[in-house]
Amino acid sequence: MTTEGHIAALERRHKELERQLDDENTRLAQDSMMIAALKRKKLEIKDELVKLQASA
Repeated sequence: MTTEGHIAALERRHKELERQLDDENTRLAQDSMMIAALKRKKLEIKDELVKLQASA
């Protein structure tokens, strides 16, 4: 996969995690562990995106 393709895939995954976070936050019985895990994964992807974009 090219760097551009990898960046695009990470951006899609980041948006999907954001959607999942929004869904979880609107539930009446929020799962705080799930929210924390989603936020952590989203941050990991964001960090990787920043590194890839800086080197591209």
